[in-house]
Amino acid sequence: MSEFQSINYAVNDGLATLTLDRAPLNVLDIPMMTEINAALDAARADRGVRLLLLTGAGKAFSAGVEVADHTPDKVDAMIDGFHGIFRRLKSLPMPTIAAVNGAALGGGMELAIGCDMIVAAAGVKFGQPEIKLAVFPPVAAVLLPRMMTPTRAKEILLGGENFSAEQGLEMGLLNRVFPRESFASDVHAFVAPFLKLSGVALASTLRAIRVASAQPFMPALDGAERVYLQELMKTDDAREGLAAFLEKRTPAWRHS
Repeated sequence: MSEFQSINYAVNDGLATLTLDRAPLNVLDIPMMTEINAALDAARADRGVRLLLLTGAGKAFSAGVEVADHTPDKVDAMIDGFHGIFRRLKSLPMPTIAAVNGAALGGGMELAIGCDMIVAAAGVKFGQPEIKLAVFPPVAAVLLPRMMTPTRAKEILLGGENFSAEQGLEMGLLNRVFPRESFASDVHAFVAPFLKLSGVALASTLRAIRVASAQPFMPALDGAERVYLQELMKTDDAREGLAAFLEKRTPAWRHS
């Protein structure tokens, strides 16, 4: 979309790629947040998008939110725009993957953990240093304890120290760490298998995970069953996938 100044957004063969592109460190200011939200709205409205990849241009994924946008005259608009990103990410019908090419700090790390999966280049730094400014990151405070042990989450949030991609992988925060020199091709290889799957099955599975994640087991299972029986099993792709398996042929997805 040519009207964007601080990001790039493109769709190719079912993959929507949103690239943060505000040199030098992709610091998120209010206009940039507005553009990110517009791109996420576009992805949501595009029935051809089956997967969204969020990455950064240059040497950083994102060094966080513009400190100047935290002043009393801007903070309400900043929070509205920034948290709007996560409200959109968590309601998108397609899975999201953060490809962290460089440092992801503060709001930049929150952007990464707001996605469904995270891959990163070897050695890149993650961190939530907000505590050192006597503030805290609301999104990370909500998400991190759900993504790792609460004790590790507290260490990150209360200590404010950076950690490496390799440490993040060990904590269970990341899916993969790839060498820097082959990062782009490795990300492509990681993403490719998802794009071969049924878009409607991906969306239904993601919806079932969301239904289940914040509930006790019994109501969570009931909710997942409803998605499976009342939504997924009524789709063309569910019927096609089962038929193709039984007929020993490659399925022809309609993504419906």
